[in-house]
Amino acid sequence: MTITKPDLAPPPLPGRSVSSTHRTRTGLSYGHWWWALPGVVFVITIHYASTAIGGFFAFTDWTGLGSFNWIGLDNFVAILSEPSKLLALGNTLFLAFGSVIIVNITGLAIALGLNRVIRTRYILRVLFFMPVVLSPLAVSYIWKFIFDFNGPLNAALKALGLGEYTRSWLGDPQFAIWAIVIVACWQQVGFSMVIYMAGLASVPTDIEEAAAIDGAGLLQRLWYVVLPAIRPAVAISTTLGIVNGLRIFDQILALTNGGPAGATETLATLVYKQAFSLGNFGYGAALAVVLTVIIFFFAVVQQRVTARRSES
Repeated sequence: MTITKPDLAPPPLPGRSVSSTHRTRTGLSYGHWWWALPGVVFVITIHYASTAIGGFFAFTDWTGLGSFNWIGLDNFVAILSEPSKLLALGNTLFLAFGSVIIVNITGLAIALGLNRVIRTRYILRVLFFMPVVLSPLAVSYIWKFIFDFNGPLNAALKALGLGEYTRSWLGDPQFAIWAIVIVACWQQVGFSMVIYMAGLASVPTDIEEAAAIDGAGLLQRLWYVVLPAIRPAVAISTTLGIVNGLRIFDQILALTNGGPAGATETLATLVYKQAFSLGNFGYGAALAVVLTVIIFFFAVVQQRVTARRSES
């Protein structure tokens, strides 16, 4: 005996044929793709196509106007053969790794402190996070006033009887780069704190309490219980820190403009000056390509190292 399965499809609406209903369903299924298409085209055009065109000009001598000639790798050879560009590369790496170490250690310490039950923890979270939402240029000009020879920092040193340590902090080639590190870290540490606080929320308290009962000290619980549990937060914070450190630009432009004597020049500031101030667009594009390769390299290495430790 054969049982015929009843047709459970809803009947067509009055005044509407089956073929029109089918076309409506087909149109809706394809409509999801078409709805996303403008956004996809926008991202490809703005981000990837323009970046590829800029990378093409890195192999030319284009000045930003008129025609250009294909010169191959001459721009990259010039970058690697000029000591000032190698100094800028060293400053870029120093700012990236110096800031990421300081920001992550300080952000984790603040997050651990504010993760406890204290009455003012919400106010302190807002105060520590507030610099993140400020404009980097505004923050830099505030710190420029602080570091001024007649500014509050030297005044405080004189008031404490440490007048021999006063100096022109931004005019000293030895301390100017550290001043930029301080400003960059001061503005980024709040963001790192938020990432670590989100990670600490996932740490199982029963395991930490069991470790404490077994006699584990504070540092032992931090190393063997807390840090393994917040490893994804460490990966995110360090990756964003390295990328932001390699791209530090506003702080340098506002505080020192690359000086004194090129002591704080980085690849990001050189890209701007060569491309838009000196009219060497091809050379500036080559510097941008070098900076992009460095950012991509360290981001991939950092992700591989973090993923390997997670698997182990």
